[in-house]
Amino acid sequence: MTTTSKVAVIGLGNIGKTVAQNFVKGNRPVIIASRKLEDATRLATELGSLATASETSEAIKNADIIVLSVWFNTIQELFEQYTSELQGKIIIDPSNPIAPDENGGFKKIIDADKSAGQLNANLLPQGAKLVKAFGTLGAATLSSSAFQTPEKAVLFYTNDDESLDTVTEQLIKDGGFDAVKVGGLNQSIRIEVFGDLHEFGAIGKAVNVTEARTKL
Repeated sequence: MTTTSKVAVIGLGNIGKTVAQNFVKGNRPVIIASRKLEDATRLATELGSLATASETSEAIKNADIIVLSVWFNTIQELFEQYTSELQGKIIIDPSNPIAPDENGGFKKIIDADKSAGQLNANLLPQGAKLVKAFGTLGAATLSSSAFQTPEKAVLFYTNDDESLDTVTEQLIKDGGFDAVKVGGLNQSIRIEVFGDLHEFGAIGKAVNVTEARTKL
């Protein structure tokens, strides 16, 4: 796997669109897919020649790295639907296991001591590897903080395979951020919503590398 591996963004909600936009801004080609091909085609047209729209199955087949920018429960559905296509792929999981609550906010939909990263890792298609990344900021901050100067903002990530660190950090860099690894997937809860390193947790905002290191 190289730092120029082909990347696909599956799902074009607020996070997915922003991630795709940031990749293009960072001069990284991206394949984009959604439930509706016309939505992907429309966004690809807006983003220009570095973005290519595709059906989900083809996007997965043609990419080395798959950013599954969909709801937590949908990731499990995609694992079942595209088991063969996802074999051997690097899967980037930005999901947060949350749903709207009755007070206009959000609530966690899995046990308090569990993380989406660990649960999804246990369901991976054969040979696939999971990285928890691109989900530590809300969509608005993910957009406004990308490529900030003089110091970049940080995106935290976790994984259980150090051989993925270089390609992950290049991907985060191409998306306009500095990368800071928190640890293995058993640390994913820290970078998901309500975790101490998530914007909607104790850290409360985007931080630079110096600030991030004091929080680890």
